[in-house]
Amino acid sequence: MSRRATPLVIALAAISALDCKAGDTSSAPAAPTKLIVATIPIVDVAPIYLGKQKGFFTEAGIDLTLQLAQGGAAIVPGVVSGQFQFGFGNVVSLLLAEAKGLPLKVVAAGNSTTGKQGDDFGALVIAAGSALKTAKDLEGKTASSNTLNNIGDLCIRASVRKAGGDPTQVKFVEVGFPDVPGAIAEKRVDAAFAVEPSLTVVKDQGGGVLASPFVDCSPDLMVAAYFTSRDYADKNPDVVKRFTAAMNKSLTYASEHSDEARAILTTYTKINQETAAKLRLPRWTPTINRESVQAVAELMVQDKLVAAKPDLGALLP
Repeated sequence: MSRRATPLVIALAAISALDCKAGDTSSAPAAPTKLIVATIPIVDVAPIYLGKQKGFFTEAGIDLTLQLAQGGAAIVPGVVSGQFQFGFGNVVSLLLAEAKGLPLKVVAAGNSTTGKQGDDFGALVIAAGSALKTAKDLEGKTASSNTLNNIGDLCIRASVRKAGGDPTQVKFVEVGFPDVPGAIAEKRVDAAFAVEPSLTVVKDQGGGVLASPFVDCSPDLMVAAYFTSRDYADKNPDVVKRFTAAMNKSLTYASEHSDEARAILTTYTKINQETAAKLRLPRWTPTINRESVQAVAELMVQDKLVAAKPDLGALLP
C-alpha cells in the first residue's frame, strides 16, 4: 500500500531543496565584467554608445566604460599595456601595428564606406570655384590628411591612381579634421581629406567633393575595427565572445535605427542636433570584410608604408 507524504514531510523537503540551491554558487549569476573601451569622438563609433544606452552590453554581462582618446597613437599602446581592454582604430593603423610586431587582434567591425562615389561619409574636398576636376588634377598640388602615412593619404593616392594620375606627384600635409573647413576656405591646401562632420561644414561653405577615397581604396572598405591584445584574447575568450556579440548587435541596431544613431552623437561629440540631422553616416555592419583589408595591405606595400604585407591571419579573427 502506498504512503502519502504528510504536509510536514513536504515542507521539510522544500526547505532542504532551498538550502541546497542557496549553497550552489555555480548557478548564481556572476558579477558583470568591467571593461574599458577606448574610442574617438567621431561619428564612426556611434554604435557602441548606442549599444550601451540600449543595454546590449549589460545583457552580455559587461559593465562598459567608454573612454575618449585622441586617436590610434594613444589607443594602440593603451590596449597592448592593458590600460584598455578594447579599442577602436582604423585598419591602416592596425596593420602598421601588426607590421611592427605589436600583438593585436580584431574582434569586431567598426564602420565601413557606403561604397557610393560622391556620397560617402569621407571625401576629398575642394573649395568653391576650384579648378580641379578629378583626382588626377592633384599632380603638382597639395592635399591634406589628418595623419600622414595613414589611411587618409593612402586612399587619396588610390583616388589619384584610379583617375589616371601619378600619386607621387602630390604633396601631402597634415591638417586635422576640425581644421579642414578653414584650410579649404583659406586655400591653404588645394584639396583636403574630410570626414563627417567636417565634410558637411565644407559643403555648407559651398565646397565640393573631388573624389571618395575610401571607395577608391575598396568599394566595401572596412575603414575601422574594434580590437584587443592577443594576450587578452587568449586569456579571456569568453569575455571577447560576449563583447563581440554585444558589439555586433549594436552595429546592426545602429544601421537599422539611423535616427537614434544621429541622436547619440550629441552625447559624446560637439556635434549639435541640426548638424547631426544632415550628416552622411557610415555603413555599419557586423561583417568583417577580409578582402577589403587585404586590398589595403597591398596598397600599403605599393606605397611603401610597410616593407612587406602584414600578417592578416594573426590580426583578423
